[in-house]
Amino acid sequence: MQVLIMYYSKGGNTKKLAEAIAKGVSEVEDINCVIKHVKDVTKEDFLNSYGIIAGSPVYFGTMAAEMKEVFDKFVGIRKKMEGKIGAAFATSGDATGGKETTIFSIIQAMLIYGMIIVGDPMDATGHYGVACTGAPDEKTISNAIKLGKRVANLVKKLWS
Repeated sequence: MQVLIMYYSKGGNTKKLAEAIAKGVSEVEDINCVIKHVKDVTKEDFLNSYGIIAGSPVYFGTMAAEMKEVFDKFVGIRKKMEGKIGAAFATSGDATGGKETTIFSIIQAMLIYGMIIVGDPMDATGHYGVACTGAPDEKTISNAIKLGKRVANLVKKLWS
């Protein structure tokens, strides 16, 4: 079973967070982790994935246009995404930079796709998803690994 981590990153911080999440996904046996920049994501990536974890830097309080383009482009297959696991993460340049609203914008798209949404686990922050200001620090990396593991374990429970 496959979990897709898709991200948009211009400065590299969102990519670093995606890589930490991928580490957590990869720790779960029998789960294949695919990590891709949004420009490389295909319709087959969506269809073949039982979980999608999407991340974006904050752009005016929402996901980057490049991330939204992926959700817009594959809307024709949304009925085939129903019941799959979805999660989100975000990075920003400022402490009050809209990380939660960006995560919510990703979650909204996933809900419209009929996905089951999860936040990060209680032993992380127990909130909407992983987020950081600037480059992810050690604590954020640890929380990102936990989110990846959580999604992979849920995929395994629901789809095995």
